[in-house]
Amino acid sequence: MGSNLPSAQHAKLLYFIGVDWFFYSHFLDRAIAAKQAGYDVVVVTRVTSKLDREPDRLSKHGIRLIPIHIDRRSMHPLRLVRNLRDFVRILKQEKPDIVHQIALKPILIGSIAARWVGIRCVINAVVGLGFAFSSETRAAKVARLFMSLLFHLVLDKQHAKTVFENADDRDYFLRQGWIRESGAVLIRGAGVDVDRFRPRPVLPEIEDTFSNQGLAKPIPVVMLLSRMLWDKGVGEFVEAARRLTRQYGRQYAQFVLVGDPDDDNRGAIAREQLLDWQQEGVVQWWGFRPDVQPVLSKATISCLPSYREGLPKSLLESLAMGLPCVATDVPGCREAVQEGVNGFLVPPRDASALANAIDRLLQDPALCQQFGDASRKMAVQEFSRDIVNQQTLELYASALQADVS
Repeated sequence: MGSNLPSAQHAKLLYFIGVDWFFYSHFLDRAIAAKQAGYDVVVVTRVTSKLDREPDRLSKHGIRLIPIHIDRRSMHPLRLVRNLRDFVRILKQEKPDIVHQIALKPILIGSIAARWVGIRCVINAVVGLGFAFSSETRAAKVARLFMSLLFHLVLDKQHAKTVFENADDRDYFLRQGWIRESGAVLIRGAGVDVDRFRPRPVLPEIEDTFSNQGLAKPIPVVMLLSRMLWDKGVGEFVEAARRLTRQYGRQYAQFVLVGDPDDDNRGAIAREQLLDWQQEGVVQWWGFRPDVQPVLSKATISCLPSYREGLPKSLLESLAMGLPCVATDVPGCREAVQEGVNGFLVPPRDASALANAIDRLLQDPALCQQFGDASRKMAVQEFSRDIVNQQTLELYASALQADVS
């Protein structure tokens, strides 16, 4: 796949991203595909203690790692200048043919650095607009204004390509005049391994055992898999769980949170709060799981009531597992969940609507199965990693050809 692209041979591809765990989760498959296609691949990122126990995770694929210290949370001018200086130095040393910069801060820093060094073959990946664009707090509004001004100043409208995971973000950038339509590219999400993430088999003999012996069937599991951030709708999920538990009792469903707070994110939920919710008995908090496939295999319904997304990988993995989904009618989520087809969409910040949607599915196993079958079909036909890898390799090849023409 993509290995016969002549422009890939001996070309150097440099990824610039704020933190390693996000690269491993969302871009490692594409980096491996690029390496197999003939690119010399380098990753510039902040190395976190969470993943530094796997130093060969890139090197075993022939991919080099260059650490850089970047504070994802801070927009302090002095820190931005320091990051800019460090990245300019790396670009001068590495002399990449393509720079693929991922998320808002690397896009801002990398766009200035690439222009400074004279690199025109730049690809920007907008993987969601983050806290600054999903929150209405004063800090978010200030950050949004600051970033808007920078986008107007630094984005290369003539040469750079900007990749969006959903059409809403693409159209927003176009309306703001930050990019040209010719530079906008839609690649929907990170892709999912549909061979590994598969629906769990339902064994008829097990189902018959429950009904024939009069045994109670297992309690359904409603799962929210994400970083534990307020803008992921975790608070609304907990309130929805509280309402349904109050109405039907604790045997009606298990409500499970999977993931850790992201301490670099302003919207991180305190661990004490998560433990308090668990102590209350309304939700279970399972914490961070490095391999989510076995975790999702326990779910009956996947839920993500986020305020805004790029295209959440947890939903794509849920689709591949054949799960019905409840999500919010916001950018990113509505790319993966179609109302009445593979799940329900509810307004953001609305715990009552969220509880009602979950309840509709819990009351109707046949509808759960119908939505789950549709989810699996969507994952295979629209969101497999092979599709995403191929689209990305084609973008690299066209960017190189445009740069030399």
